[in-house]
Amino acid sequence: MGELVGGVIIGVSVLHLLVFPDGGADSSSSLIISFLQTTAGLTPEAAPQVFAAQSEVISVLAELGVIILLFEIGLESNLKDLLAVGIQATVVAVVGVVVPFAAGTVGLMTLFGISPVPAIFAGAALTATSIGITSKVLSELGRLNSKEGQIILGAAVMDDVLGIIVLAVVASLAKNGEVDVSQVFYLILSATGFLVGAIILGNVFNKTFVAIADKLKTRGEVVIPAFIFAFVMAYLAAAIQLEAILGAFAAGLVLEETDRRKELQKQVIPIADMLVPVFFVTVGAKTDLGVLNPAIPSSREGLIMATFLITVAIIGKVVTGLTVFGQPEINRLAIGVGMIPRGEVGLVFAGVGAASGVLSKPLGAAIIMMVILTTFLAPPLLRFVFPETNTEVALNGATNTALKIESSPSLIATSHEDRNTEIFSDSHES
Repeated sequence: MGELVGGVIIGVSVLHLLVFPDGGADSSSSLIISFLQTTAGLTPEAAPQVFAAQSEVISVLAELGVIILLFEIGLESNLKDLLAVGIQATVVAVVGVVVPFAAGTVGLMTLFGISPVPAIFAGAALTATSIGITSKVLSELGRLNSKEGQIILGAAVMDDVLGIIVLAVVASLAKNGEVDVSQVFYLILSATGFLVGAIILGNVFNKTFVAIADKLKTRGEVVIPAFIFAFVMAYLAAAIQLEAILGAFAAGLVLEETDRRKELQKQVIPIADMLVPVFFVTVGAKTDLGVLNPAIPSSREGLIMATFLITVAIIGKVVTGLTVFGQPEINRLAIGVGMIPRGEVGLVFAGVGAASGVLSKPLGAAIIMMVILTTFLAPPLLRFVFPETNTEVALNGATNTALKIESSPSLIATSHEDRNTEIFSDSHES
C-alpha cells in the first residue's frame, strides 16, 4: 500500500516527478527534466531523448521487479499444495472470469446503452486478477501457504491465463470485428502445455540445478543460475504469447523442490527488496486520479459507469469464495476478497482498449477507476478478513507462559515426577 501510494504521490496525479510517455506525458510535464535543465545544463533539444531514456529504464526495472516478485512467490509456494487445491482453484478461477464478464457486459449494454464491442472489452477488463499484488499481500500477512492462500494463488494463476485468452479474443474482435478461433485454441493449448511442462520439468531439473550450483566456484553460485533459469522461463512464456510473469512463477515452483531452496530464498530477498518496489511505485505513478474529477463532464459520466463496474468487480470476485467445496472450515470470504485486485492486468486491458480506439473516454476512465479502487481496496480488506487464528493465539499464549516461567523460577519447582505423565498427555493433544 505504501509503495502504491508513494507512486501516486510522485506520479502523474500529484508531483509529476515520475511520468511516462505512454500516459500521454512529455518532457515538459516532468519535474525531473525541468530540474535537470535548471541545475545540470540539460538543453531543451536533448530533453525529449533524456525523458524517453529515463522512462524506458524505469519501465524495464519495473518489469524485472514483477518477474522477480513472481519468481520469489513461486519459491515460497509448494507445488504439491497447489495441485492439492487444483480443482477448487479451477472452479474459483472460472467463476471469477465468467460472472464479472457476463454481468459487466450485459449491464453496460442494457443500463448505459453501450454498443456490444466496447461493452465486451470493458467486461473483459473485469475478469483478470493481479497475481502480483495478491501474492505480495498474502506473503506479507504470512498466509501464502495457508489453504486459502494456495487456492487464491492457484486461481490467480489460472485467471491470468484465462485473462490473456480473453484479451486475445476481444482484441481480435475490436480489430477485425470477428474472433480468430485458431488464435484462441493456440493460447489455450500453449498455456496448458507450458504449465504442465513446467511441472514435469521440476522432477527432472532439480538435481541438475543442484549439481550446477555445487560446481560453480564464484559468489552467487545458487542465485545466478536460478535467475538465469527464471529469465529463460519468462522469455519462453512471452515467446508463446503468454505473460512473462507466468514463466517466472513456474521457474520458482520448479526450484522450490530443490535441496538448496532455503539458501536460494535468502539470497533472492535483498534483490527483490530493491526491485519489487519499483514495480508497485510505477503502477501507482501511472495512475491518473484526474479521471475522478467530477468537474469534468466526461468524468461525471465515467463516475457513474465506474460505480457500476466497481460494484460488479467486487461482487463478481467475492462470490467465487462461495464456490469452494469440501472445505467446511475454510475462510470463503478471504478467498473472494483475495481475487479482487486487478492491478497491472486491468491496466493492460485499459491500455489495449484505448490504443485500439474501441473505448470512449468515459468508459476508459471508468475502467481505470475500477482498477484503481480494486487495487487499493484489496490489501486492507485482506488484512481485515484474515482474523488471528487459534494457532497464533496459542503461540502467543505459549510465549507469555514461557516469559512468566522465566521471570518466576518458583513456577517450575513442582515435582517433575508427579507431573510428567500429565504434561506428556497435554503436549501430545496439542
